Amino acid sequence: MSCAVITAAMQQAGIRCLAVIAGDAEWAREQAGLWQQALPGDWITLSSACDLTPHVAPTALRTLLGREFTHALFDARHGFHAEAFAALAGTLRAGSWLLLLTPPWESWATAADADSLRWADVAEPIATPRFIHRLQQLMLKDDEVLLQRQHLPVRQPAAGVWPRWQCQAPQQQAAILAQLQAIASGVAVVTAPRGRGKSALAGMLARNTTHALVTAPAKVSTEVLAQFAGEQFSFMAPDAILQQPIDPLPAWLIVDEAAAIPAPLLQQLVARFPRVLLTTTVQGYEGTGRGFLLRFCATLPGVHYFTLDEPLRWCAQDPLEQWLNRALLFEEADRAAPASEITLYRAMPDAHPAALEAGYRLLASAHYRTSPLDLRRLLDAPGMQLWLAGAAESVAGALWLVEEGGLDAELAQAVWAGTRRPRGNLVAQSLAAHAGFSAAATLRSLRISRIAVTAARRQQGIGRALVSQARHQAAGCDFLSVSFGYTAALWRFWHACGFTLVRVGSQREASSGCYAAMAICALTPAGKLLQTQAAQRLARDAVWLNDLIDLPLPEEAGLSQDINEEDVVLLAGFAWAQRPFEASYAVLQRLVRIQPQPLMQAILLQKQTLSEAGSSAGLSGRRAVVQRLRQETAEALERLDPQAAQAWQQRLTLLQ
Repeated sequence: MSCAVITAAMQQAGIRCLAVIAGDAEWAREQAGLWQQALPGDWITLSSACDLTPHVAPTALRTLLGREFTHALFDARHGFHAEAFAALAGTLRAGSWLLLLTPPWESWATAADADSLRWADVAEPIATPRFIHRLQQLMLKDDEVLLQRQHLPVRQPAAGVWPRWQCQAPQQQAAILAQLQAIASGVAVVTAPRGRGKSALAGMLARNTTHALVTAPAKVSTEVLAQFAGEQFSFMAPDAILQQPIDPLPAWLIVDEAAAIPAPLLQQLVARFPRVLLTTTVQGYEGTGRGFLLRFCATLPGVHYFTLDEPLRWCAQDPLEQWLNRALLFEEADRAAPASEITLYRAMPDAHPAALEAGYRLLASAHYRTSPLDLRRLLDAPGMQLWLAGAAESVAGALWLVEEGGLDAELAQAVWAGTRRPRGNLVAQSLAAHAGFSAAATLRSLRISRIAVTAARRQQGIGRALVSQARHQAAGCDFLSVSFGYTAALWRFWHACGFTLVRVGSQREASSGCYAAMAICALTPAGKLLQTQAAQRLARDAVWLNDLIDLPLPEEAGLSQDINEEDVVLLAGFAWAQRPFEASYAVLQRLVRIQPQPLMQAILLQKQTLSEAGSSAGLSGRRAVVQRLRQETAEALERLDPQAAQAWQQRLTLLQ
């Protein structure tokens, strides 16, 4: 059966299909060209290779949100960007093919995957056999996937058995639209997987409203919304809305793809308008959708929630969506059945594939950042551990550990100085680069990347049991660490698990609106020394960090604010290396009180912003302001102790 005949049947059935073209790079490109010649459509190609033109880079996947195409080509010959693949699939209309170009079928699993550089913390691309074998097995099992493998006959999809599509989405949209129009004030949230017509619904609301204002991460992503809004479409970028008064206020502010807008910015938008509609996906391939639901919406009073589950651009039995949900585990986590006993065990990718998948689903349902990139990490990245509570068919809790540290002393010193930033080692590097402890990067540690417990089993000690298990299994490690978006409830949990707060970032995270906090739990004397020193430094700096961080930081009365030897080391790192300004803020506050400098006084004592102080000093841009602060710090150190200053300058110059 020809592709044209199959495509016509797909159109009538309201479905989309996956076609895998596996072979040598040139052969696969040629086959894709034949497909494009045979099938009319506004083809879109996602590729990082120069032999496919025109194309969109996989890293530009956000520009695809809210757009529609007929037929697409995804180039995985050199690497598989899972989130971009999912986003591309979500743009396709009924009757579309998604062509997946891969390396030769037999060698695909052993081929180096360039995408691994994004998530595996490796210097060179690695093969990803577990993930690729899993994809291949799902392709072979699904008889609605077309397989075109070089040197083998083409396996056609099981066409001819698809029923005619009768779309029910308009009725669901109409019902929700009527409820939205009845809302007098407040925030309405419409969530759904891709292709359910969220943007179309938002456009209908705009068309039926006297005055509505639309915003989104990018105007290009509002194409569908604009089509349905017609002449009533009025767009303004989020930052532009906040920079100027809007009079009169529109009846509705419509925020499309709301999860892709930083939470602090979204909070300001919501506060300015009487009625706000937020639309977003919670499917997880952007890594922010679930955080939008879990973190942001939970802070809003009187929210009206709506869900679209009937597909608009394809039918509910769409083969491409069903295959994608299985491949990237987009289905919701199964609810764990109550159990009297909980068994803790490590889920090995080869020995416990079903349990690992269940654990991943649980993490994705509970954590705003979990995305298919994390599935790839758990399957193929080195240094990963997944511990589960329960059984494979009923996972009640999951804890993900990542090995960190072990850097040599020279590299750790360069990280401390801000001149090197090797891949990985989130907490270990941050404690060196920001908190100022290079030893944190040389010690070996395990970072708790994610932890989750099913709703039905919370408050039963499962989370603490998983953390305790991690402590007992951390042989050869000096400490456990965790980085989390600070909330009082989360900190109470980690404190109860034996962790000590050692660092709090000075900027709120865009995705959660929370400050990034780091805590450690010492396991060896070396780890205990680091924990004690880091906690004492945080407590000593807290009086100054309150200028930057709106949190009740742990303070300790009686700690001297006089310049000491540790301060001199940190100041030297700011003056003659590349230690960040925010990480040096507290020690600079101590310095300015004994060695005042003009720009330093304006920023630290008069509390001018960097741009305000720089403008008064005739400096253009943040870099120039920070560079002048480094010069002033160097001059102050030279006056305090010329000989020590010269020694530090010579030593740190060698690290540049």
